[in-house]
Amino acid sequence: MPTSFVKIPVVIKKMFPNYVWDIPTTDKIIYLTFDDGPTPDITNWTLDTLKTYNAKATFFCIGNNVEKHPEILQNILKEGHAIGNHTHNHLKGWKTATPDYLGNIKQAQATIENQQFKGKPVTTNLFRAPYGKLKPRQGKQLLDLGYKIIMWDIISFDWDKNIREEDCLDNVISKTENGSVVVFHDSLKAAKNMQYALPKVLEHFTKKGYRFESIPY
Repeated sequence: MPTSFVKIPVVIKKMFPNYVWDIPTTDKIIYLTFDDGPTPDITNWTLDTLKTYNAKATFFCIGNNVEKHPEILQNILKEGHAIGNHTHNHLKGWKTATPDYLGNIKQAQATIENQQFKGKPVTTNLFRAPYGKLKPRQGKQLLDLGYKIIMWDIISFDWDKNIREEDCLDNVISKTENGSVVVFHDSLKAAKNMQYALPKVLEHFTKKGYRFESIPY
């Protein structure tokens, strides 16, 4: 799937109707998502910023990062956010054999479910493909396994070093609508742009009467 669009065209959404691109609603709701964590300092900064605006979000976690930073995953859950599976090693589905890709997702799932929260195993059925790139066969098998494949409506391009902070902000503010699923990254690579844009996005839409919710499991 091409990732050069800030807002995903309707034609692409129609090509993959079983994937979640947005959550249609007439209510003023936005679904912020963060990929590639948990990341020391950056994820906790993100959590503090969201809390300032009473905003909930969904964090798509890399299994390997969960293994290294389980305490940050606990912080995400304590703040009432949702989590999703983002593979164990940030694999690109287009370049990975389907059995290997599914095995990597299962490894991440086992790592997540090995965590305990409030005395119970952590669970999720949300999945996002790194880079948004997975083969149709991979997608079908994941759906058959009960995963919800979460794509996006708006992508901030916060990781792109050629994007100015102001452009990252404008990408989100100018295109986001009711029910949009918006992608940021709680990663080192994206930190500069994300940490500039996120507070301003939260402030802008809060003033307009929007609320921010996590994607339901």
